[in-house]
Amino acid sequence: MSGRVERCSLALLVAALLAGCGNLGYYTQAIGGHLTVMRSAVPIEVVLADPASDPRLRQRLEEVLAIRDFASRELALPDNGSYRSYADIGRPYVVWNVFAAPEFSLEPRRWCLWIVGCVSYRGYYDHQAAERLAEGLRDQGDDTFVGGVAAYSTLGHFADPVLSSFLRLGTVEVAGVVFHELAHQVVYVAGDPVFSESFATVVGDEGLRRWIEKNGTPAEQAAVARRRARETALARLVGDYRSMLETLYAEPLPIDAKREAKARLFAGLRNDAAGLGAGPSDGTAAGPVFARVPNNATLASLALYGDLVPAFEALLAEQQHDLPQFYARVRELAALPAEARHAALASLLPGATERSAATSGAAHASKAASR
Repeated sequence: MSGRVERCSLALLVAALLAGCGNLGYYTQAIGGHLTVMRSAVPIEVVLADPASDPRLRQRLEEVLAIRDFASRELALPDNGSYRSYADIGRPYVVWNVFAAPEFSLEPRRWCLWIVGCVSYRGYYDHQAAERLAEGLRDQGDDTFVGGVAAYSTLGHFADPVLSSFLRLGTVEVAGVVFHELAHQVVYVAGDPVFSESFATVVGDEGLRRWIEKNGTPAEQAAVARRRARETALARLVGDYRSMLETLYAEPLPIDAKREAKARLFAGLRNDAAGLGAGPSDGTAAGPVFARVPNNATLASLALYGDLVPAFEALLAEQQHDLPQFYARVRELAALPAEARHAALASLLPGATERSAATSGAAHASKAASR
């Protein structure tokens, strides 16, 4: 295994050098951080066979193997070496992602990276390095958010291990993470992170629903149902505030007045989110976003994982929840140009026909007025 890792790291290093000096330091920390994780990975069978292993750890890893087999058997996810080893990384998150957006815009900054294309975040294995980048961007006037990430996918280039950072979250959360990350090995569109993450989110949710139906206790089933209801309500709330913020940012107001209005809206969003139970310990991915007053960058982090979820859910329903058929349709969408891909997904949403007709009517009216 180590030989394969070294060969892969050499290829990554060459790519980093070709990417130019400006990115060399960033790629160096990324390569070094990932190799450290990979070198600490031990086959789960070895941990289970070791009498010195913590009994609780052995129990959790036995559950992981059952989840991993379920993923390939019941969800048609790749059957390979991913999530069949374990790495204790000794920290709560494996990487920290930095999100940034201009003061009066919800459009996030983007960084173009090898393999994944242009994305709306920049990830660091060192928390302080992430904070330093965020501080520099704040000095330039941007809103920033640094979010810890418990797991990531190498898209099948490596056999991704189970990490202590997400194993600690419990069986239900582990199942969702494994299903989500394996979905990236099914479809991933470089340069379109919202498409890729929303797809994986829907696969993770559908997989978790099936796993809980077959293996969950009544208490776990009820807890997942409550969390989903809260996430749906929170997504609706965030969407409403995003619309209000977009309207505000487009208005020709004095800077101070716009800042005051922006602060009021974000304070209102945090208060309303708290009313839904959103917070750092609520058990949802969005929880840490509302640990303090959110901003444009924190909304960008939520958009990454949720903006296209309703459309993918509609597509899954259109396929009668047949996952292989769903994957095939998503691959077809992935092959389209970005604009056509997103338009096809938007057409699946409720009211799409009416919106299309209204847009068409407005366009005809505009053309007539211009004649």
